[in-house]
Amino acid sequence: MAELGLDAFRFSISWPRVLPDGRGRVEPRGLDFYDRLVDALLEAGIRPFVTLYHWDLPQALEDEGGWPARTTAEAFVEYAELVAERLGDRVRDWTTHNEPFCASWLGYGFGVHAPGRRSRSAALAAAHHVLLSHGWAVDVIRRCVPGAEVGIALDSWPVLPATDASEDVEAARQEDGFASRWFFDPLLRGAYPEDVLERFRADAPTVRDGDLATIAAPLDFVGVNNYSRRFVRAAPDGGRPVTVRVPEGRLTDMGWEVHPPALAAVLLRLHEEYGAPALYVTENGAAFADVRGHDGTVSDIERTEYLRDHVAAVGGVAAAGAPVRGYFVWSLFDNFEWSHGYSKRFGLVYVDYPTLERVPKASFAWYRDAIARARSAAPAAVEP
Repeated sequence: MAELGLDAFRFSISWPRVLPDGRGRVEPRGLDFYDRLVDALLEAGIRPFVTLYHWDLPQALEDEGGWPARTTAEAFVEYAELVAERLGDRVRDWTTHNEPFCASWLGYGFGVHAPGRRSRSAALAAAHHVLLSHGWAVDVIRRCVPGAEVGIALDSWPVLPATDASEDVEAARQEDGFASRWFFDPLLRGAYPEDVLERFRADAPTVRDGDLATIAAPLDFVGVNNYSRRFVRAAPDGGRPVTVRVPEGRLTDMGWEVHPPALAAVLLRLHEEYGAPALYVTENGAAFADVRGHDGTVSDIERTEYLRDHVAAVGGVAAAGAPVRGYFVWSLFDNFEWSHGYSKRFGLVYVDYPTLERVPKASFAWYRDAIARARSAAPAAVEP
């Protein structure tokens, strides 16, 4: 990281690593690991950005009902307090949840991620309880860490109609409603969107008095995770809108269109429509089928172009007045990509999985030089 020139690193705490049963018994070796990580980052001059939840729910809590159960949100507060008390003397920047849409809908609605359940009511309840736990955790973190900056990382892709037909326009509005506005609105406006509530009325979660005020706890920033955009058309059977491929678009190894203006659009939306106090790009990057050449190097031209164009798009948004504070690439290393296992490579650093050798890719060199150029062009800091 120091060689790359990073001045900040976003990482996630593993809940079961520090509270194996989800609550109660503490595993000191887990906390000790994060102590060492934070200390090493600070020693290298790198600011730690902690994310408390990136989808690894302790199995004991899933056995009790998982995120569809309100008790899981209550357990999350105990976990947040434990970590904040341990690391809060050195960590200022905190993200409660990574992509609550994925945690709720991919895990409980569509069966794509663990625990693989397929229930609309369970997904909606999970979404509400993830958001509720976020609001409670904001209060706990601020109490434990004076001066903390607290936010949440939301995944959002612009959803566009495949045609100008009224049914496709409505399909895009519906898809945006449950994937983005269902999270934007309660967090930043204190209410769920009425059209989405009406659509899901039969499966709507139980919302108690005070829940929405808790969810809407004032934030210091909103994190944006974006990789692309989506086109949809109305389903012929009236079901969930169907995603349509863009035939002329360049695709990543995930099958996602390369479209930098999508990231800019989400940032501007949160700034202009929702008045987000500050913004970070907490994830942006691309998977490609990287291979090592005969000389052992990895020439990932496509990723370099992807990053170049997306960083430029973020710069344009910042120049237009949006309060963008920073940009995090996903990811530093090739990593475990959930249901795809180790088959998708997002990293700036290639990992040879049989040997665990780390090989910086061409994109690593480009990003290192881009950081150096930006730093040298920045106005000199004025000492107080």
